[in-house]
Amino acid sequence: MENKTVTKKILQRSGVVVPDGADYSSIDKALMDYPLFCDGAIVIKPNSTNFGLGITIFKNSCSLDDYRRGLEIAFEYDSKVLVEKFVTGLEYRFFVIDNQTVAILHREPANIIGDGVSSIAQLVAIKNQDSLRGSGYVTPLEKIKLGEAESMYLSQQGLSFDSIPLALQKIYLRENSNISTGGDSLDYTDIIPDSYKRLAVKAAASVNAVICGVDMMIRDINNPYTENNYAVIELNFNPAIHIHTYPYQGQDRKLAERILQVLRLIE
Repeated sequence: MENKTVTKKILQRSGVVVPDGADYSSIDKALMDYPLFCDGAIVIKPNSTNFGLGITIFKNSCSLDDYRRGLEIAFEYDSKVLVEKFVTGLEYRFFVIDNQTVAILHREPANIIGDGVSSIAQLVAIKNQDSLRGSGYVTPLEKIKLGEAESMYLSQQGLSFDSIPLALQKIYLRENSNISTGGDSLDYTDIIPDSYKRLAVKAAASVNAVICGVDMMIRDINNPYTENNYAVIELNFNPAIHIHTYPYQGQDRKLAERILQVLRLIE
């Protein structure tokens, strides 16, 4: 699962939908394919990282310079990089234990809500004061950062850290929704239709995983029919437990107990 390219191929062989794209071992080769990706939404990411590291998302078309910079960022983390077509919808983390989906989170990307007075940077500082937020993955949520990735994503919206949003206006600072990059965790375990829970189990089973985090994009969760409505974008061999135990909104799904049970350490 640490190798995203291999994981995608295994998922495809198992009949699970994954994003279209290609992998590259050099910037020059990836740049040659710029015409294939420049007019649509794309994701550029390292082949083997977790926690949203090295990921750049262009939700609309991107310039050659932006495309090159996204590749440079990804290659800082790995010698192989994936460029994929962006799948529309919302992202959900399915936690699978022993062939059962036991918890689901919708991870909302790092965001702030305007008050008509404060800048984006000031609003981030206020939101980061929440006791649930910290640094180093020792708290349920991570602090929102004001780095290059956030600056690039804001610039795509015509915004900067100094921009002042309107009152009640929600502004996203990233497209990827990892908790590790400042996202919010919202429990959806009782909301997502069973058809997608079964898909998550199928995805985990394709790599023989007893414990697995399945990241899935779903266009419309009110549609129980999965055809043309989802794509699995990643599998995780070390999925975080605490984000399901202490969600930003929702209830504790008792994952620690379930894991100890499947390991036969408790009854």
